[in-house]
Amino acid sequence: MRLAPSILLPSLLLLLAAPAPAADRITGRDFATRSEVIAPRAMAATSHPLATQIALDVMKQGGSAVDAAIAANAALGLMEPTGNGIGGDLFAIVWDPKTGKLHGYNGSGRSPQSLTLAHFQAQGLKDIPALGPLPVSVPGAVDGWFALHGRFGRLPIKDVLAPTIRYAREGHPLAETIAYYWARSVPRLSPYPGFKEQFTLDGRAPRTGELWKNPNLADTLQKIADGGRDAFYKGDIARSIGAYFQANGGFLSYEDLAAHQGEWVEPVSTNYRGYDVWELPPNGQGIAALQMLNVLEGYDFSKIAYGSARHVHLFVEAKKLAFADRARWYADPAFQPAPVARLISKPYAEARRRLISADKVLKEVQPGTPAELDEGDTIYLTMADADGMMVSLIQSNYRGMGSGMAPPGLGFILQDRGEMFVLKPGHPNSYAPGKRPFQTIIPAFITKDGKPFASFGLMGGAMQPQGHVQIVMNLVDFGMNLQEAGDAPRIQHENDTEPTGQNTAMSDGGVVQLET
Repeated sequence: MRLAPSILLPSLLLLLAAPAPAADRITGRDFATRSEVIAPRAMAATSHPLATQIALDVMKQGGSAVDAAIAANAALGLMEPTGNGIGGDLFAIVWDPKTGKLHGYNGSGRSPQSLTLAHFQAQGLKDIPALGPLPVSVPGAVDGWFALHGRFGRLPIKDVLAPTIRYAREGHPLAETIAYYWARSVPRLSPYPGFKEQFTLDGRAPRTGELWKNPNLADTLQKIADGGRDAFYKGDIARSIGAYFQANGGFLSYEDLAAHQGEWVEPVSTNYRGYDVWELPPNGQGIAALQMLNVLEGYDFSKIAYGSARHVHLFVEAKKLAFADRARWYADPAFQPAPVARLISKPYAEARRRLISADKVLKEVQPGTPAELDEGDTIYLTMADADGMMVSLIQSNYRGMGSGMAPPGLGFILQDRGEMFVLKPGHPNSYAPGKRPFQTIIPAFITKDGKPFASFGLMGGAMQPQGHVQIVMNLVDFGMNLQEAGDAPRIQHENDTEPTGQNTAMSDGGVVQLET
């Protein structure tokens, strides 16, 4: 199968650089950093050239897009530990060309069963700390790998993980941006047991171009390659993690890991001017993008200039409306089911749209009542193989390198996603044992007339649904090609009420940042 150029939106397109001067562009828009990359058979896009090469090599060996995505994700955990790793969570959307359907996977972990809200209250804490043992939840990435591989993989998992194991033993030169963030992380994370020994060179971060090796991670990945999923969740790795937390004031246990199971979920969508835009349902924030698109569909952007004051105003107001609902409704559905179908319905969007004024900003926004109602750091990657299978995958430790908790001998850091819980009884995201925290990481996909059009995503916490909407609008409303849609300057609105309770209710309209 030949891939149409419009099928794949590489994540590299979403890593914005300063727009080039007009004189530097012969064709296309001034802000495009390069021309579109077009491939007839397969494509891989990640944030690191070696990870991209690994993915392409896997597909050349007969591997599927899912095999390539797992291989690239493993590589990025080694090469970019400042944003992801096997101590974090994973979400993915897969296009299956055999059935013509999308499949979603929620690979997020739950809070420790032995840690209760009462413990935080007894400590006098108002928020869950960002670092140390308390914000750590079960890492779901490895489970996600095996779930995806079991349904869509072709190569043995040993072959998929082999390139990263080799790089972990032999080393790779550290990229400049990663060296920068790593150096910022070392002072904060060095006090936590196991971090300094495994993630510094004589107490400092590795520098740009230095050869970075992680033999402990190589050993861990080899155990996973040999022993499968259970090697991580029910074997020596799980026992080491449990013993480490018990010895260091933590609560994550072997039993928590052994009980973990991610889940296949149905992606949800809205139609935006003939294009079906797909996201995953909560506990993530993906449907905020769908809510925004539904509101914005009511305006004729063919008559509104890109980057104009009216464009920015309407976008920001739609975002405020969606994020008010995000703060109220988005949580672990096992504890609070969200009325997803009604939140992303067109009639609900029409009612919310009436709150937007042409010449005034919304200073305060209350969540809606649908009819009949009962430093985040991340990696994104996307793949397409010669058979037409496509993967949109996002993975993260949450805040930078995670909690700082690095069990000796394992070569990875546990995530701090539990910081997203609220220490307030009755709140939708109130802490509870065995609960999934609110998630910011969201993969996305676009189909048109039942066929794949774009696999896309980006990094950036609360910016992610805002970025998704802008990419869709750039493609559909403003006639940009894929490269331009990713490179275009973005609008970012901040200071809404948050699902984590970290901000008080917005009363001043928030803050808008514009890229130039």
